[in-house]
Amino acid sequence: MTATRTRAVEPAAQRRGRRGVAETLRTWLALHLHGLVSSLGRLMARPWATLLTVGVMAVALALPLALWLGLQNLSQFSGGLRESREIGLFLRPDIGLAAAEALAARLRQRPDVASVGLRTPEQGLAEFRAMTDLAPALELLEHNPLPTVLMVVPAGDDHALAAELGQLSEVEIVQHDAIWRQRLDAWLRFGARLLWVVAALLGAGALLVVGNTVRLDIQSREEEIAVLQHLGATDGFVRRPFLYLGAWYGLGAGLLAIVLVASAGFALREPVSALVASYGSRLALVGLDPTRLVQAVAASALLGWLGAWLAAGHHLRRTRPVDR
Repeated sequence: MTATRTRAVEPAAQRRGRRGVAETLRTWLALHLHGLVSSLGRLMARPWATLLTVGVMAVALALPLALWLGLQNLSQFSGGLRESREIGLFLRPDIGLAAAEALAARLRQRPDVASVGLRTPEQGLAEFRAMTDLAPALELLEHNPLPTVLMVVPAGDDHALAAELGQLSEVEIVQHDAIWRQRLDAWLRFGARLLWVVAALLGAGALLVVGNTVRLDIQSREEEIAVLQHLGATDGFVRRPFLYLGAWYGLGAGLLAIVLVASAGFALREPVSALVASYGSRLALVGLDPTRLVQAVAASALLGWLGAWLAAGHHLRRTRPVDR
């Protein structure tokens, strides 16, 4: 009899436990939904103040975002130069095609050489004619002045290989853009470090803006907060609507910052393309992909949430009732 009663009671207790967990979850969701909606309502009730705060944060966030996009486009434009490790060997004019092919075959046997390409004087003249407007003048040349060129792709240290290949008796000139590549890499590294410094400074500024705005909102509701604290409301309950308020500020600032950066990119696209075209190249400006867009907006919302958390936490520590 006792065992039967125990088996009958246990399912009922479990059901009550499940109902308690479900009720707690519904209450928790209802409180968060109330904080989310009420904070949005407070923003809508003062549109000009909200727009001012969001605008200041958006400008602060748009600057590092634009700098990052600028570095991405510069890296794309200079990618060919940065990645190219080819060494151009201009052979002496008296080196014939057979001797050049024999030298290329000998270089391919070296373990520090990945590949060797050969460009004949005829091929070089055809490429030069296609790249310039001097085709009619080139037709007047009695003979081809261009030498045979070997394009060597190193498999290891390109600096040491270029110095060694320059000692070959068949080679007259060695073309290697290592110094320019090193300088460009140094400038890009400096730009990346500058980006982090600017992002940290302006991010701190945006954090202070939203923190001060939430602090003013807290002060306007100081009596309401004091009543809630004396009634036993937890810090989480009091802090929740202000956290959502900061997150809304950050979300709006992130979206506005993306609009500002996109507008600036649209305005600069045509003159930048014309500038690049004047150097005989083409450039398609890189924009923010969907993943980066989501990351930027999420980081902005998190920044607003953090500023509100700091402001609300400071106020709660200062006004928390003390048992006497």
